[in-house]
Amino acid sequence: MDFGPYLILASLEGSVTAAVLALTAVGLSLVFGVMRVVNVAHGEFFMLGAVLAWWVANAIGAIGGHPAIGFGVALLVVPPLVGCVAVVADMTVLKRINYDPERTIIATIGILYILQQVTLMTYGPDARPVEPPFNTRLAIPWFEFADGRLQMYWPWGLSTTSYKLAVIGAAALVLVGVWVLMARTRIGLLMRATQLDREMAMAFGIPVERIYAMVFGMGAGLAAMAAVLIVPIQQAHYLMGGDPLLLSFIVVIIGGLGSLPGTVVAAILIGLSDGIISVFFSPTLAKILATLLVALVLVFRPQGLFGVKST
Repeated sequence: MDFGPYLILASLEGSVTAAVLALTAVGLSLVFGVMRVVNVAHGEFFMLGAVLAWWVANAIGAIGGHPAIGFGVALLVVPPLVGCVAVVADMTVLKRINYDPERTIIATIGILYILQQVTLMTYGPDARPVEPPFNTRLAIPWFEFADGRLQMYWPWGLSTTSYKLAVIGAAALVLVGVWVLMARTRIGLLMRATQLDREMAMAFGIPVERIYAMVFGMGAGLAAMAAVLIVPIQQAHYLMGGDPLLLSFIVVIIGGLGSLPGTVVAAILIGLSDGIISVFFSPTLAKILATLLVALVLVFRPQGLFGVKST
């Protein structure tokens, strides 16, 4: 078989990874950009979203509901629920230590272990899947010139699913919504003002602590939404937060700390390269190259591709 069809398949798989990674990393970048907090527990909010999605889908399935109904309810309910958990963590822990950069790292590590161990005690150690709402198998066509004409054929065994395409589209819509919120709404204006100068924002009467709580909840909610979207492809497990956290940090460093456009571009770059390298070589090599790229960025452009150099 030609190289081209395999490249298309690898790019589609990488696009799914990039879409989910972009949602997760944007949440992490949003928290750091506005609050200047390195949220080490971000991956556990991702894990919590996947586990709660399984609980919701399983509960609705137990009463005879269609899998599409269970997944739809999980998609609507789980991200706000995880966001509320994050808001409670912010108000009870981070607010009390005044968002001190060093102490927040230790505090979020503690939140990480609390969420992980509570999930282990209630959910268990097993990995469990969520049935996708739809999963039609779609053949991937390929075009080539033969005898002076453009011909289309379907390479045998090369296909994707309708749900994976839906994940890409859903993630794109959510990212557009985040951009509209940040750039076109009053709440986004308050968030940007708080990001630029916390003391000046407080002087103008902006409720900075409420903004912080909302941003922390929004970041966790975006991670949970990414987890709900990916859990029908992967499986919910209490240790699944490690890779999303690592990749999100890689994306945020490459894109630029606090830069949402840079985060999205870096997520696409890392996601596509991960998919293509994993298909043609190995997933381990993809992670090695991503880490190497981070090292090069830190050496030659410490502020990231889209970050602003501090003066």
